[in-house]
Amino acid sequence: MKPAEDAAVPETAAPTVWYDPMSPPAPQPQPPATAVVAGGTASPSGSPDAGPVRVYADGIYDLFHFGHARALEQAKKSFPNAYLLVGCCSDEITHRYKGKTVMTEDERYESLRHCKWVDEVIPDAPWVINQEFLDKHHIDYVAHDALPYADTSGAANDVYEFVKAVGKFKETKRTEGISTSDIIMRILKDYNQYIMRNLTRGYSRKDLGVSYVKEKQLRVNMGISKLREKVKEHQEKFHSAAKIAGSNPVEWMENADRWIVGFLEKFEEGCHMMETAIKDRIQEGLKRQNRSESNLSGEESD
Repeated sequence: MKPAEDAAVPETAAPTVWYDPMSPPAPQPQPPATAVVAGGTASPSGSPDAGPVRVYADGIYDLFHFGHARALEQAKKSFPNAYLLVGCCSDEITHRYKGKTVMTEDERYESLRHCKWVDEVIPDAPWVINQEFLDKHHIDYVAHDALPYADTSGAANDVYEFVKAVGKFKETKRTEGISTSDIIMRILKDYNQYIMRNLTRGYSRKDLGVSYVKEKQLRVNMGISKLREKVKEHQEKFHSAAKIAGSNPVEWMENADRWIVGFLEKFEEGCHMMETAIKDRIQEGLKRQNRSESNLSGEESD
């Protein structure tokens, strides 16, 4: 078992062919053998007179997005009468082999249940699929992209090696430009903006794990940014007014820019001094607190 995305591509691997949502998945040659399913027999072509073809897809599905949904859509449409089972790994196994998730296992299971392509969710899915698991859930085919994913052996074996060897693997295509890791990177890239976003929406600095100094610094920076935007807006208005008045807009704007830059430099200098003063006050308070604790300890020892 592995994530439905975010795998490292070996240098020798063939380029990934991305899924075009405007076109149905290309038909793939099927093995001639008949697949036995619960309640009847289904032909590999999924003919209408046979039982449903049970297709299995698995992954982590953290921060469930349209790339996940498109992969599941392909799996569901791999046969005309496919029944799609989706396995999702628990927090314990995911954190062990992949790393920390944003969503809990229950949240990831519930997200999958609300995807229209999914017929059944299998919680606590195994990282590696074996014959016992296929038999238990009467699985005919396993759908996933063709990139190799490491199993739990540490020997870089492909987690899908078994199902590929027995002819039960159905390839799906990845969607370019979207993955859970990409979404997390976007948030980390603009970390300060998202911190301010949540501060303005009522979250406390403690909720966000932000220090007192960091919060004040972000609020000052936000104030400076808003001020710059207002200054720019007024510059454009004054430029228009100067044109209407018939004065020399270039000379006027040069003088105005010089005044504004001087003001902003003084403003930012004042903000920096305020930030330094806040830090000094905090450090002074901590020193007083440490001295008080030391005095109390000395009195107790006497």
